Amino acid sequence: MTRILLLSSGPYSDVSHGYRLAMDAIAASGIDNVQITERDLVRSPIPPIDRDYAIAVTSRATPDAKEFAWSERLIVELEQHDMLFIVTPMHNFTVPAALKLWIDHVIRINRSFHATPQGKVGLLKDRATFVLVSSGGFYVGERAKQADFLTPYLRYALASIGIDDVHFFPLQGLVFGPEAVAQTVHEARQQLSEKLPLAIANL
Repeated sequence: MTRILLLSSGPYSDVSHGYRLAMDAIAASGIDNVQITERDLVRSPIPPIDRDYAIAVTSRATPDAKEFAWSERLIVELEQHDMLFIVTPMHNFTVPAALKLWIDHVIRINRSFHATPQGKVGLLKDRATFVLVSSGGFYVGERAKQADFLTPYLRYALASIGIDDVHFFPLQGLVFGPEAVAQTVHEARQQLSEKLPLAIANL
């Protein structure tokens, strides 16, 4: 069985272009016996990092401490899946708050990474990760008019816990009418159709 974790972090949830493209790509990939776990970070928000969590981290509480309950749940969920899809908009040049909160829970010292003199060393198994990034404007290519802090930040954040096999697919120019939407979805679909079978073959 191939287990896929699909994270959605945008306001349009399962009607977004990224979500529908991710589901279509998985269905068209020919994966046998696939299990998809969906976590909608907007419809079912996770709690923020609070004072008790911060105290538990700095006091080196045990991994089973109740303050880490949500963090542990999300890390275990990630560990139990072979592949990760992240469907996200670009909000103000970077990740939306809902996805940032998931990252804050998942990146935890002595659980998903070790701190060393050379920096963070990830403790989780690497897995193919596909990030579909929606944007009303353009942030890559000749028509780009804004900076992209999402891609380098998310790549670095995932690498810090051991996930290096990360692929980004822009869905940009979504406010420029149906033709622009159709074009960017087509391009992303083609890129996914090339990358996804390779990832499946390496499972």
